[in-house]
Amino acid sequence: MNKLWTRDFTILTLGSVVSMLGNAMSGFAMSLLVLDYTQSALLYAVYVAVFTLPQVIAPVFSGAILDRFSRKKTIYTLDFLSAALYASAAFVISSRWFSFPILAVYCFLVGCINSVYTVAYQSFYPLLVSEGNYSKAYSISSVLETVAAVMIPVSTFAYNQVGITPLLLINAGCFFIAAVMETQIRAKEDYIALQKQNVTAQSSGRQLLRDIREGFSYLSAERGLLAVALYFTASALAAGASAVTTLPYFKSTFENGEYVYMLVVGMMVVGRAVGGLVQYRVRLPAAAKFGIALGVYLVTNILEATYLFTPIPVMMTFCFLSGLMGVTSYTIRVSATQSYVPHEKKGRFNGAFNMLNTVGSLAGQLLAGGLGTVLPARLVLLIFFGLNAAAALTFIGGGRRHVRPIFNLDR
Repeated sequence: MNKLWTRDFTILTLGSVVSMLGNAMSGFAMSLLVLDYTQSALLYAVYVAVFTLPQVIAPVFSGAILDRFSRKKTIYTLDFLSAALYASAAFVISSRWFSFPILAVYCFLVGCINSVYTVAYQSFYPLLVSEGNYSKAYSISSVLETVAAVMIPVSTFAYNQVGITPLLLINAGCFFIAAVMETQIRAKEDYIALQKQNVTAQSSGRQLLRDIREGFSYLSAERGLLAVALYFTASALAAGASAVTTLPYFKSTFENGEYVYMLVVGMMVVGRAVGGLVQYRVRLPAAAKFGIALGVYLVTNILEATYLFTPIPVMMTFCFLSGLMGVTSYTIRVSATQSYVPHEKKGRFNGAFNMLNTVGSLAGQLLAGGLGTVLPARLVLLIFFGLNAAAALTFIGGGRRHVRPIFNLDR
């Protein structure tokens, strides 16, 4: 077995931890700030949608570009830019210039940076994973994302005690440290030279459009990848609905609702952490991965569709189970697709995949925000996650002949 914890993999992982912790803390605090400032679930939905909007188009263009340029330089440049942006936001808010339109512009900029960074990171990360360690590497990635969620209670306490400004400054510092660390990565990006050989004698604009078309052509030609992308577009629709529905529901239903929310959703975080650690230690049989993933999709959708109808202890149990199983399917899907797609096409694939996911998420946010004005929040989630369960049966179950060979890769 090849060594997983190489120098470059360790640097990227540690840099991710630093930026994730700061981002998780300030991000949740910003959500609380918006709800406290606007006192409106609809404006909260607008706030989330404005952050999501640039992620509809940016991943497609960035994916095409990042197959020809350095993903490493893109990652640390965007982290330096994020550090400057969060420091500026801290200054603006401390100067009492805060307003919802200013916040909307800020969220739009953060959304643009985040969308490009996500494609760059997703496409660069597999280059640092040694052969045979994909499942283990992505289990680590899922655990780290889960650990970052631990900052939510810290964020809630700190926001109520000292306000948003110190949290934004901490986040700026985290991004700066991560960027400095990432400049030390030495991995060679051989795909750049390979792609330069395929450049045609046409303008850069036409080449970009050609690359974008190639990304979607590749996705549509790979029927298994297309089925996965379509299901996760539907999944993003449900997740978008949950993002704008759940926190306002808890704040309006329970006294100190943000703490109840933190307690309930925190159990999903615990479940993901446990599931990620199990995935790191246990190697799933390759032949069983497709069946496990499909079963998890169905069960987790049922849990997330119904948990708001239950007492708080049952909510916590459902969320724990959803997190435990969800990280298993996540590891199967990401490790399989990222090892299946060639390095020189990863940027375009991830860009197209993320764009479809963002369209789903944005549609879910806007639809749920509108439906939430006329329907109870619990019914809204029941509808969206019920539709998502049907999508799992249609796209993953119905496309098993093409999806199974991808999910059952043993890498």
